[in-house]
Amino acid sequence: MLQLGNTVPNFTQQSSLGKIDFYDWAGDSWVVFFSHPADYTPVCTTELGSVPFQLPEFDKRGVKAIALSVDDVESHKGWINDINQTQNTTYPIIADVDKSVSNLYGMIHPDADGKVTVRTVFVIDPDKKLRLTITYPPLCRLPSPRTNANPF
Repeated sequence: MLQLGNTVPNFTQQSSLGKIDFYDWAGDSWVVFFSHPADYTPVCTTELGSVPFQLPEFDKRGVKAIALSVDDVESHKGWINDINQTQNTTYPIIADVDKSVSNLYGMIHPDADGKVTVRTVFVIDPDKKLRLTITYPPLCRLPSPRTNANPF
């Protein structure tokens, strides 16, 4: 399990912009690495579409953005075309079909369906150290005491 201050693991994976070796791609930049469970979901589409508006500020600060979804590259390209009707998505989206990166980074709760729980943000420094992580459940709500429902 990744802890704050740990060196994040490297990976090589296909993305919407071709094959990416994470360490090489990140270079000496800070990285905002965020994930979503699936392409074309409304909230994920809105969130990915909002990132281009932040990129000029990221660029000023030496920060790169990269996303991950467990769908394949062709699905990502179609999704990007949809998003680009109103935004300009220029950052890569990792195609984590085999969930190797999701598992490497501990994004999938062991008791959950892997496709609905990959919702995490990592902030990684230029030395590849984890500086912040935010993980939120698929429903973004706590279990109801009346139903004792498990959010996972």
